Amino acid sequence: MTSPPAGEPAGGVGDDAGSPTSRQLRQAQRAARRQAKDAAFELRQERRRAKDGTSWRGHHIVDSRGLTEAFPEPETPEFSTASIRRRILHGVILVLLLAVVVAAVVLAAMIQRGELTLPAGNDDPDIAPASCPASTLAYAPNNTVTVNVYNGGAREGQAGQVAEELRSRGFVVQEVANASAALTAPAVVVSGAEGHAAALTLQRQFAGSDFIQDERSDASVDVILTSAFTAVLAVPEVSVAPGVLACPHLSPPASGPAPDQQPVSPAAAGQRISMLP
Repeated sequence: MTSPPAGEPAGGVGDDAGSPTSRQLRQAQRAARRQAKDAAFELRQERRRAKDGTSWRGHHIVDSRGLTEAFPEPETPEFSTASIRRRILHGVILVLLLAVVVAAVVLAAMIQRGELTLPAGNDDPDIAPASCPASTLAYAPNNTVTVNVYNGGAREGQAGQVAEELRSRGFVVQEVANASAALTAPAVVVSGAEGHAAALTLQRQFAGSDFIQDERSDASVDVILTSAFTAVLAVPEVSVAPGVLACPHLSPPASGPAPDQQPVSPAAAGQRISMLP
């Protein structure tokens, strides 16, 4: 009596040649489960591809990143000819503006230090005599003389120093500022016809000073210190004797009417005094 083959039950449903065995049923079930898993995986992949936006119905979608990777930007940007010309024009304009600003600062510094004098306009010219006053004048007391001191030289602060010295001698000092005079004397004394005596008193304080008359109506006197100025005359050396005004720039004197009769413009005398603000 022969025994049945191994792996097959001795009897039951598996005995028929056309019926599947339990092993085959289990294998079929496992295969079905694998197919279901594969189908679910494919479905998930399809959904993921649909969500990332890079594919549609199996076709790849090209986005900006893809275009950048396919056509990278050049290392150096290319500018048009018009753009290059505009950049050059802007650079030239900036350089010119910077040069103008630097020149203005330098000129302002030179004017402030007295190294550069701007010409005065002719709208309201100062008046100067064609000849020096010849009358003998008495020395006016210092405390009766009102004076304005102006610095027309290159040394800063000398107008303030001279103003303090004149105050110590009793003079009434009002304005201390910058000015210029087109004369070579160390100091230029300026007054009107009413201030001749006060101008004489101030000329005695400055050796080698020059006198200019303008058309002011009061007795005030201006003293302009030039680049040739060094120091005020010492008090013991100041003469208080009567005398006449000194006008070295009119030597030899120019011909013309007396100053107390008809003043003449500075252009006629060949001189100019310009006051800076």
